[in-house]
Amino acid sequence: MHPWIEHVHLALIPLANEKDANYMKAYLRGQFEFYGIKSGPRREALKPLFSKKSFPGAVEIPELVDELWSKPQREYQMVAVDMLIKSKTQLPVEVLSSVERWITTKSWWDTVDMLATHVVGSLFNRYPEQTAQYISKWRRSENTWLRRTALLYQLKYKTNTDVEMLSVIILENRSDSEFFIQKAIGWMLREYSKTDANWVVSFIEQHSIEGLAKREGLKWLNRKG
Repeated sequence: MHPWIEHVHLALIPLANEKDANYMKAYLRGQFEFYGIKSGPRREALKPLFSKKSFPGAVEIPELVDELWSKPQREYQMVAVDMLIKSKTQLPVEVLSSVERWITTKSWWDTVDMLATHVVGSLFNRYPEQTAQYISKWRRSENTWLRRTALLYQLKYKTNTDVEMLSVIILENRSDSEFFIQKAIGWMLREYSKTDANWVVSFIEQHSIEGLAKREGLKWLNRKG
């Protein structure tokens, strides 16, 4: 075990809570083991390890994330995601292949959405050509989580959103009844409605977006109205 991860382990163990662990495991449909540590206490306990003095260099991050990803307790994957978000502006373009592996390994919305909206979103801004090659592959993938990532990577782009690309990816996926795809379409439309409400309303009407995607897409506008 890498020394930094050993320190993570030693910081988390005292916070383990069996009752919360059982609840968390049930909430994520029994897919993962948990120590039962909520995000606030986890991050507080690891503050010293995330300080400038103790935090690993960007070159080490992918290897450390791989090690954290291999551990059974879900808290380790969440630590890995926090590491990636903290270092997202220093990550090299070569990390894209690893990001694809993390998206498709131990996949669920709690890790995938953070990787999509923070890590992939940042990588696209810094390395648009290389990241676009992955997005092009992901949006047509049979893997739901890769397609969800392709839908969500622009979530925080606001006025920098490539609406033409967003339109194409949504239309490619609109007929997929998978909950996590429809939810992602709606979430992306809802978030972009805060930037360009008219575009979102027009897009939904023009392309007959229905069901969950439409409800989610118009939620902010309906609440605002």
